[in-house]
Amino acid sequence: MKKIFFFIVMILVNVSTLMNAQTELLQDLINEALRVSPEIKMLNAKIIAVESKVEQNSNLPDPMYSIGIMSLPVSSFAFNEEMMTGKVIGLSQEFPFPGKLSTIRNSREKDVEIVKLELAEKQNEIQKQITQLYYDLINIRKELELTEKSKKLLEDILEVVRSMYSSAQSSQQNIFRLELELSKMNDMIFELKGEENEIVSRINSFLLRDLNTPILTEYINDINFFSFTVDELISKADESRPYLKSLLLSEQREKINQSIAEYDYYPMFKISGQYAFREKLKGVEMPPSDLISVMLDVSLPLNYGGKVTAMVDETKAMQEMYMQQYDASLQMLRSEFGMITSKLNSLKQRIELLQQGSLTQASSNYQSALTAYQVGEIDFMNVIEAQTELLNIEKDLSRFRTKYLKLLSDIEFLTGYKISNKFNNGDRNEK
Repeated sequence: MKKIFFFIVMILVNVSTLMNAQTELLQDLINEALRVSPEIKMLNAKIIAVESKVEQNSNLPDPMYSIGIMSLPVSSFAFNEEMMTGKVIGLSQEFPFPGKLSTIRNSREKDVEIVKLELAEKQNEIQKQITQLYYDLINIRKELELTEKSKKLLEDILEVVRSMYSSAQSSQQNIFRLELELSKMNDMIFELKGEENEIVSRINSFLLRDLNTPILTEYINDINFFSFTVDELISKADESRPYLKSLLLSEQREKINQSIAEYDYYPMFKISGQYAFREKLKGVEMPPSDLISVMLDVSLPLNYGGKVTAMVDETKAMQEMYMQQYDASLQMLRSEFGMITSKLNSLKQRIELLQQGSLTQASSNYQSALTAYQVGEIDFMNVIEAQTELLNIEKDLSRFRTKYLKLLSDIEFLTGYKISNKFNNGDRNEK
């Protein structure tokens, strides 16, 4: 007997462990989506590629080694006939104008920072997509639960009406009416399950796994309301949004690129040295001395056709473009934040109105109708009407909460700022 009891306990423990292991919260889904995302991996590879360009473009070019023959007579190709004939080796090194290489390094480092912000923006976007799908899934499952609960009540009433019909206490018309209502309920459940499967498939596609893999969600029992002003949100976006930061960094990079282009107004330098080995000449007792040459070459920055000026003008135009793009983005955000804050305030009022008034009244009305029906004081249609009213209010409440949370997700995406304590969750929905 003890062995059987121990065996049952072990089975229960293993089942509990398995269910906990399968439980996926929103942050788990986001983390997994970020981990497997090909776009994230692509941007990580891009960062490595851009980082490698820092050293490629900010160091001196390799020195040039040369070897050759100097002043060789073509009549005999002899090295001991002419005094100037010699075998020559040389070494040369180019140098840009002082400060140019460090400026190029600064520009390439800005490129790395910009790509890292591009990565952060993509992470921000994926987080928003997963979050909004997750809330949609919660809402669909809540509606499905309420609809199935309503269906169960109709089925119970139908059994009672059929019993009454068999004893001639009810008409067949009542049975038809109830069966029609059940048919509508079944259609609604079928449609909701289809929407649920679609959202589950979309989330799984982000996770690169089988589209039918179950996804567990939480119930939203209550949410925390937030109060924002447009100026606060603009300030937070200016501080935290990766996209806006990348525009400012791009403008800074173009200022650096302007400096790089302006360095072409100044000369470049090339230092070279040669050593000539000479052989003993015919008929000359004294061997000739080897020769050494040192040269300094300086380029002449003539700016033919205004090519350097054009490069400088291009960087100035790019600076203006990024600043205008930044201002346009802030203008768009101000409009977006205005609409979002207005919707948040409206949803807050509607949620509070439903929670504090309509939901309580509809619940009391339903309970009263159910009690009255059970003692035969009212017709079953009164119960259905009361239950339908309660169902619609509960669906509206779930939908409004979901919309509120999705708007908070929009704010998180547009500002790049994480809003904590979004909602108080209850038990998890394990469908």
